[in-house]
Amino acid sequence: MSESEQLPYKISTLIYIENPRGEVLLMKRHKAPNQGLWSPIGGKLEMATGESPFEAARREVHEEIGLTLSDHALHLFSIIAEKNYENSCHWLMFLFAAKTTITELPPDIDEGTFAFHPKEHIDTLPIPQTDRQALWPIYEKHRTGFVSLRADCKKGQEIQFVYEQTLP
Repeated sequence: MSESEQLPYKISTLIYIENPRGEVLLMKRHKAPNQGLWSPIGGKLEMATGESPFEAARREVHEEIGLTLSDHALHLFSIIAEKNYENSCHWLMFLFAAKTTITELPPDIDEGTFAFHPKEHIDTLPIPQTDRQALWPIYEKHRTGFVSLRADCKKGQEIQFVYEQTLP
C-alpha cells in the first residue's frame, strides 16, 4: 500500500444556510481544521453511533446555531471525496443546502465566529483552497441538483478533480 492509502478516513457534513437576502452564513473557525478560515457550518459524523449524514447535519446545525431542522429541510447536493487533505487524512464530505433561511446572526461559539456573507464576496475571504476551487463553484452551480466528485489534494501538487456524477 502507498503512504496515502494508509491515512485515516474522516466523514463530515457541511451545511449551507442563507438569510432572506441570499447571504450565506459562515463561521470563522477558531480550531483545526481550517483554523482562521471561513467555512460553512458542519462537522464529523459520530460513527460509533452509526449516525447518518442527514442526522449529523441536523445535529451540527442544532449544536452550532440552535436551529432544529428535519431531514426534509435539507437538500443533499454533493458528495465529495478528498484524498490526501494536507497529507493528513482523507475526507468524505456530504454537502447540504438548508431549505429554510435564518434572519438573525447566531451567537459566537467556542469553535468560531459567525457572519453572513454575500455570495459574490466569498472569493475575497480567507477560505480553504479546496473550498475556493471546488466547494463554492459546486454550491453556486449545483445547490438545487446533485454532483459527486473526487479530488486529490496532495500537498504541493495542483488539486485534481474528477466529476463522477452530475444531475440537474
